[in-house]
Amino acid sequence: MTLIKSMTGYGRAVETVNGREFTVELRSVNNRYLDCSVRLPRVLSFAEDAVKQAVKKDVSRGKVDVFISLRSEGGEETKVSLNPAVLEGYLGAMRQMVTDFGVRDDISVSTVSRLPEVFVIEKPEVDEEQLLADMMSVVDKALASYDAMRCTEGQALEQDLRSRGNTILDFVQQVEAGNAQTVVDYRARLEAKLKEVLGNTAIDESRILTEAAIFADKVAVDEETVRLRSHLEQMNTMLTAGGAVGRKLDFLLQEMNRETNTIGSKCTDVRLARIVVDIKAELEKIREQTQNIE
Repeated sequence: MTLIKSMTGYGRAVETVNGREFTVELRSVNNRYLDCSVRLPRVLSFAEDAVKQAVKKDVSRGKVDVFISLRSEGGEETKVSLNPAVLEGYLGAMRQMVTDFGVRDDISVSTVSRLPEVFVIEKPEVDEEQLLADMMSVVDKALASYDAMRCTEGQALEQDLRSRGNTILDFVQQVEAGNAQTVVDYRARLEAKLKEVLGNTAIDESRILTEAAIFADKVAVDEETVRLRSHLEQMNTMLTAGGAVGRKLDFLLQEMNRETNTIGSKCTDVRLARIVVDIKAELEKIREQTQNIE
């Protein structure tokens, strides 16, 4: 079963592989598209694209920041030795200065060690393929931790959206029932008004029926409520299907808002107008929540 995932999340993994300790951290926030940035130590700079591709497999939307650090155990990786030829050259030139120009001989180790190329620094060749494999094994564990958190938050978002969808359905039922009663009340008021104006004169029932029918057609919200119910059903279907449904939900919410606005424009009863406001409030809360869904 594919789960709904939040775009916000955090994951971390620390592991020592082949004498090197890798620390991988991922954190993300909402974003319209996938925007992944990777920070690596210089020795791992060649691995940036591999990390981005790994993130891309699991994430479709969000601003994801990946931080990777590396610490090697022991100091065997770098060897420092003297460069005798260069050192002899420096010392010979310095002694020449003392002899030819009479300057004070203050040659010391600290003085000589600061001169260029006195030391030879040897670093062993790095097996980039092995180093990449070691690092990616830790990246995968950090991604698993990150994904687990996004799934947990996604489940909470799904429950909230379903709950709010059910609340809207209750409001829709109230609108439908209230709308039918509005037509009945209108006919009663129309008949009472005509009796008041005409007195004992016979009332034309057909005229009342015609006026009531015109009013009923004007305030009818059946089509809108049917579509709104359908959209809510679609939302539940998307949540059940799971996956990256954030953008689809955004579009669906626009349609639900459109139907709700139409219903509001047709409501002449104050109580129904208040219910429409309640529907809009729930839709706004759903919209806020969907901004967090991948």
